Amino acid sequence: MSNTYTLVSHKLCPYVQRAAITLAEKGLEFERIDIDLANKPDWFLQVSPLGKTPVLLVDGQAIFESAVICEYLDETTPHRLHPEAALERAQHRAWIEFASTTLNSIGGFYNAADAQILHAKAAELRTKFVQLEKQLGDGPYFSGENFNLVDAAFAPVFRYFDVFEQIADFRFFTDLPKLKAWRQTLQARASVQTAVSEDYSTLLRAFLHARHSALSALMQ
Repeated sequence: MSNTYTLVSHKLCPYVQRAAITLAEKGLEFERIDIDLANKPDWFLQVSPLGKTPVLLVDGQAIFESAVICEYLDETTPHRLHPEAALERAQHRAWIEFASTTLNSIGGFYNAADAQILHAKAAELRTKFVQLEKQLGDGPYFSGENFNLVDAAFAPVFRYFDVFEQIADFRFFTDLPKLKAWRQTLQARASVQTAVSEDYSTLLRAFLHARHSALSALMQ
């Protein structure tokens, strides 16, 4: 018998997107339950010791932390999304961590209290993208022709910039042709498109506007 999967989610959480993309790439049917992280239900705190999303319920048993969820799915279902070679697999895991640190930098960017901090955080992100550009080959994905878990990790990173670019031009991707091509390829992939709800951009804009930050001031 096949397992039943339930993804406990928040509509804006980039880490949830990683799990949703992996589930879709694996062709696994799953139920998605969105919760309000500002008003966490008691049942959620029972399955998420860290109080964060995502949580994957597998036949009712909980797994938390996106990296663990994605690795579990990759190990237990067909069509592996990690490289077979141990060294390359370890390198991909390292770049997945790099994607997580980039998400932290994005948080610092949209929470920046003033213009000086905002531009400093933009420069920090730009530095990360320059590093990433040097890592990329001929594409279309991170390490060639195949979509891997590392691609699932970076797709939610790039999604933020669809909205950021509507607010102002910070030239994040200027003169980074490989990164821009990879970003566009990920945007076009069905699993990436369906990882968020249709109102994602509207919800993100509302979230950013409510930060009362330097970025939200540019949205006036």
